[in-house]
Amino acid sequence: MRDKIKIIDIYTTKQFLQMIIFGLVAFILIFILVDLMENLDDFIDQKVQTPIILRYYLYFTPEIIKLTLPVAVLLSCLLTTGRMSNLNELTAIKVSGVSLYRFMLPFLVLSFTLSVVSVYFNGWVVPKTNKKKLNLERVYMRKHLESWGKYNIYIQDTYTRLLSIGYFDDETNTAHRVDIQDFDSSDVTKIIARYTAPAMKWDSTRDNWLLINCTYRKFMEGKEIITKLDTFNIGKLNFKPVDIKRKQMKPDEMNADEMLEFIKDQIRSGNDPSRWLTDYHSKFAFPFSNFIVVLFGVALASQKKRAGLAMEFGLSLLIAFIYFIFMKISTSFGYAGILHPFISAWLANIVFFIIGVIVILNVRK
Repeated sequence: MRDKIKIIDIYTTKQFLQMIIFGLVAFILIFILVDLMENLDDFIDQKVQTPIILRYYLYFTPEIIKLTLPVAVLLSCLLTTGRMSNLNELTAIKVSGVSLYRFMLPFLVLSFTLSVVSVYFNGWVVPKTNKKKLNLERVYMRKHLESWGKYNIYIQDTYTRLLSIGYFDDETNTAHRVDIQDFDSSDVTKIIARYTAPAMKWDSTRDNWLLINCTYRKFMEGKEIITKLDTFNIGKLNFKPVDIKRKQMKPDEMNADEMLEFIKDQIRSGNDPSRWLTDYHSKFAFPFSNFIVVLFGVALASQKKRAGLAMEFGLSLLIAFIYFIFMKISTSFGYAGILHPFISAWLANIVFFIIGVIVILNVRK
């Protein structure tokens, strides 16, 4: 009996993996063709060379895999189980004493493994390739230049300190046209000090910023005291040159570690981190949609229906899209601060996992 089950597990796992790979390849080709048609004019207008275009789509592929893997898993589960059901293979397996729960075990194990691997893939690999892809768009296609602004940068260093930088040179780690304002902690509308300088350089030996030709103004009891200094050590600021670059990055360009550091900076500055926390937790929650869709796929495809496989496929896709819409709605509640970011990111998984278990329990074994 054990040998028979082992043979069945190997057979279903092989079929399941083959269909996942087929689905991913098909979705990747479709996405690339659609994107190529959309960007063809930009490639031609900017005279982008073929090797750059190939690199662009090489970096785009991980993002496509991230978005389409749940659908590919659903498609694979549905077609593998549905074909075995239509060919009476599933019926023979049940007659031999193997329950539906035991039959679907390889699907669950493999989809859960894919979910765990996707956590790392989505959280660290995809942001790295997205960063390279967006950089190619900025350099060769002149897109998203506003998101990598070196000009007019505003930073809230602490609850009572604001900085504005006219221009940041990331090659020399020098900020130009710097204005720093300190406010009273008991009344944040009252300014108590102001530092202006044509340049602010990063001192890597001390991990500090140095203001060059600084003008220091101190306001107290209606008086203004002005001091001019050739070089002034402003002390510990809560950001380094790399943090200035990070503040200009898009969420898709940040890996989980970088996003967590960014969130800490936002909290330290007194800003509401709800949106970023929701995105951070979503990096871990979304990959488990691969596991959730299997519950519906096996349950729907294991039963023979006169409507055929097309109806089951459409119904499963409908469930998948409802799942994604539900996840978008729940994350929007997290952005608004209505729900805790962790709950809003995982709510869709929790709800659909419960529904999936109920569906499985009501399917004829």
